[in-house]
Amino acid sequence: MKSIILTCAALAVSSIATHGQSKEAPPAGGAPKPFTVPARESFTLKNGMKVSLVPYGSTPVVALSVRLGFGNANEKSTEVWLADLLWSLMKEGAGSRNGVQLAEEAARMGGQLSLGAGVDESSATIQVLSEFAPDAVKLLADVLQRPTLPASELERLRADMLRRLAVQKAQPDSIAEEAFAKALYGDHPYGRYFPEEAQLKAYTLEQVKRFYQENMGARRAHLYIVGRYPAGLKQAITTAFESWEAGPAVVRNVPKTTPKKQFVLLDRPGAEQSTLRVGLPVAAVPSHADYIPMLVMDSILGGSFGSRITSNIREDKGYTYSPYSTVRTRYHTASWCQSADVTTKVTAESLKEIYAEIGKLRKEAPAEPELQGIKNLMSGEFVLRNTALFGIINQLSRVDLQGLGDAYLNTYVQKVNAVTRGDVQRMAETYIDPGKMTVVVVGDKAAIDSTLAPYK
Repeated sequence: MKSIILTCAALAVSSIATHGQSKEAPPAGGAPKPFTVPARESFTLKNGMKVSLVPYGSTPVVALSVRLGFGNANEKSTEVWLADLLWSLMKEGAGSRNGVQLAEEAARMGGQLSLGAGVDESSATIQVLSEFAPDAVKLLADVLQRPTLPASELERLRADMLRRLAVQKAQPDSIAEEAFAKALYGDHPYGRYFPEEAQLKAYTLEQVKRFYQENMGARRAHLYIVGRYPAGLKQAITTAFESWEAGPAVVRNVPKTTPKKQFVLLDRPGAEQSTLRVGLPVAAVPSHADYIPMLVMDSILGGSFGSRITSNIREDKGYTYSPYSTVRTRYHTASWCQSADVTTKVTAESLKEIYAEIGKLRKEAPAEPELQGIKNLMSGEFVLRNTALFGIINQLSRVDLQGLGDAYLNTYVQKVNAVTRGDVQRMAETYIDPGKMTVVVVGDKAAIDSTLAPYK
């Protein structure tokens, strides 16, 4: 708790320093303290299922999450969103219970069952009162091993997905995301953002069941449990899951990406705003030595509220309300992307300022106070993420997905604070090449097309 207080105090100081106010500065905050993620006990069942247990906290609650090593990345081009349909159906019944009974059983334990497909991983998750941890294990085992996949619910769930598809395909953010993903990853599953409406309408229950059989199994499962759990839980886990079929091994498909200059303009006649995506694939993946310095660079450039791009096009010029950049990661791949919704008439000016901030950081290292403020911010955010049960699960799952090892978490704060001014400039110069940038603009083509020639 003491380290959190010190870090938050430093964060407040850094925010003022970053915005460059001329008022008298308060006393400097304390240096961020090293942080150690709670140790886990791990074991593997005979069928290949992995289990990690982390005793944590004093409140009598426990979080359980089974992460499955498959998701949308395992879909064929004819199966986009099939994983989503599978997980929606799995929530509608398992074993002898229907969907309502599953929800009632979760509620009896003080929790809510959550199932969903991700890109590289899918998950079955619940948080319950500690005394019900063995029952929660049995419930998850039932859902994963014995889903009923009722035909009676297929059309209702399909209709829900069709409505979601229609809404998302009408939103400029989603349109821009789809175009950006396609530009970076092409026909790879990472580049498939939406299914065709006809495709979604044609999925059959037999396809859903086949997708389940082809992807589900103990060898692709990792159960994470964090909190105050009762003695004997290991035996309850073994009893519930040891008879599960091993199933297929995890299969990964890492895309081959090349940064290259691309420009995509998608017309929204009469739009009052232009939605921007500016970015490129980067080699600084999570397992790369440059990854943490890359995160620091991103936070200075556009990834924090006090970042340079945000200060420029939001605070100084009022072009946009909430721009942000991020280093996006998938399995052993990464990209950098700056996002913004800007007023139509300043679309070109916004791109000009984004490129200008990139150019400045590529040529000149940041000042030490700016860098230290960002490092304090990142250290504090990391500590806060690890004070919640599911925060710890998410961290451990990410480490396991990327093959980073627990040492990554236990040395994260130290590595952030070891990043130098020169490291930040080197990250920008090495990876954020304006000449190899993909630019996606969704906006009123008639109003902005002629102004965007420099980016085509």
